[in-house]
Amino acid sequence: MYYLPQEIEVWYVIPAIRSQIARYLIEDFDASYERVGNILGVSRAAISQYVKGKRAAKIKLPKELGPKMMGVCKTLIKDDTKAVEEIDKILAHMRSKGLTFSVCGKLKEGILGDCSEVNFRDGNYKKVK
Repeated sequence: MYYLPQEIEVWYVIPAIRSQIARYLIEDFDASYERVGNILGVSRAAISQYVKGKRAAKIKLPKELGPKMMGVCKTLIKDDTKAVEEIDKILAHMRSKGLTFSVCGKLKEGILGDCSEVNFRDGNYKKVK
């Protein structure tokens, strides 16, 4: 079965980005679970799962995103209406730079594999050889 790159982003990459943002906002900006949920447009329970590593745990984002994520968090603390725009900027940055992220565990049938390095190339998400 064929999956569009946008499906991979929606199912896996965006939740991983939300998870990292949630952790930064809670740990570095002392935001409450409720506030972070409001900022990211998800429930308080989802934030709890992000923080505990129970949700979006299959993908490990590249360390190079750390400073960019911190900048996003600074923006979101000041203006909590910009989450969609800021997440989209992170996705565009990952695509344009070809940043590699780790995928551990099968995502969907036939997609990627156990502990693979993946990036966006040639209009799709592919294993790095």
